[in-house]
Amino acid sequence: MRCVRDPHQAQRELERLAHRSSASCQKQAMKTVEEILETVRAKGDQALVDYTERFDGFRPEPLTVAPEELQDAWQRTPKQLQSALELAHRRIQDFHQHQRPNDLMVEGVHGERLGRRWRPVQKAGIYVPGGRAAYPSTVLMNAVPAQVAGVEHLVMSSPAGANGQLNRTVMAAAHLAGISKVLRLGGAQAIAALAFGTESIPKVDVISGPGNLYVTLAKKAVYGQVGIDSLAGPSEVLVIADQSAQTDQVAADLLAQAEHDPLASAVLLTTSESLAEAIPSALEAQLNKHPREEICRASLSNWGLVVICKNLEICAQLSDHFAPEHLELLVEHPHKLADRIKNAGAIFIGPWSPEAVGDYLAGPNHTLPTCGTARFSGALSVETFLRHTSLIEFSQSALEATSGAVRQLAASEGLHSHAESVRIRSANTPSTHGAADDALPQHHH
Repeated sequence: MRCVRDPHQAQRELERLAHRSSASCQKQAMKTVEEILETVRAKGDQALVDYTERFDGFRPEPLTVAPEELQDAWQRTPKQLQSALELAHRRIQDFHQHQRPNDLMVEGVHGERLGRRWRPVQKAGIYVPGGRAAYPSTVLMNAVPAQVAGVEHLVMSSPAGANGQLNRTVMAAAHLAGISKVLRLGGAQAIAALAFGTESIPKVDVISGPGNLYVTLAKKAVYGQVGIDSLAGPSEVLVIADQSAQTDQVAADLLAQAEHDPLASAVLLTTSESLAEAIPSALEAQLNKHPREEICRASLSNWGLVVICKNLEICAQLSDHFAPEHLELLVEHPHKLADRIKNAGAIFIGPWSPEAVGDYLAGPNHTLPTCGTARFSGALSVETFLRHTSLIEFSQSALEATSGAVRQLAASEGLHSHAESVRIRSANTPSTHGAADDALPQHHH
């Protein structure tokens, strides 16, 4: 991991980390993604079978996992893991129940009724990545908010191994979450299937869930035809620590991020010289016989950073500039610092709140904005699967009280029939509406 002291240099380093998916790489990948999207749109199921054989090494016939396979996966899951999944499911569900927004209805100054009504989308697709690891937690974190929102039809897609089988715990989590339609598909072709629909796969209204670069670019390309949750980039953690932080805890938390992916980023901002000096050897000790050592070393070597700061205010400024996905506050007074932070996907407050609890079962969603997007977006939520409709009900008196202003505004935009649609409803002649109406051009029929 690089170690810097100068705040300006630190800011430049953080900007480099925030753009760790290179534009040139994306440009080349986008050509492949566009080809896949168009082929799936044109050829449907056949394209899905062909692409899966080409990229994943098996023919997904059938495309879906039988419900009895999901049930069998649950039954074959060890009891302790079943209990852990059930606890996570319960805690995630309990928290997301509190996110349900209320319908709104207010009365305007002239007696008009104005409102906003929330309703779920009809169909949602969730993508659960595979590859380097299996993510049953992602199943729960995506399925639960959709179900709390009231989505009736949920389709899950996840890449299978070369034997055509999905990870057993992922299938068990799908069974626990009550997902009956599970696809053995990964990559851009899975996103295309959910966005466009095929002979056997229904077109959905919203797609959620993280994935690799091809999945993310596919979601970006289909946005507008379907809704999406966000464009997930490589994962990251930023730890702010002072002299009160335990070196082994900080090292473990940095590695917990680095072990995700070679592109994952782990950053430490600290006011403690001694902590900064101790971290390299602590990391080495924990990397000894680490099952994902190669991934960790690639992540830390390319995207790891230690910054020694004069005070916590500089730490907070640098953190807000980076807008981390995960922010850990391992400091003496974490609540005071948390209040100061403006940009973060999730804040883990104090030494007993490692990021891992948020990843699995704290309750708030672990699908978070990455690569600086926490400046303008937040976590996956129940609202991701809802849409709101405005309700507008004017009475005759309310329309008459406002018609002059409406007609003035319509005239200012040159929209004749907008003004006419109000005028012809008026119970009185234009001259009784006051000066605003008198200024309008008169229309004779």
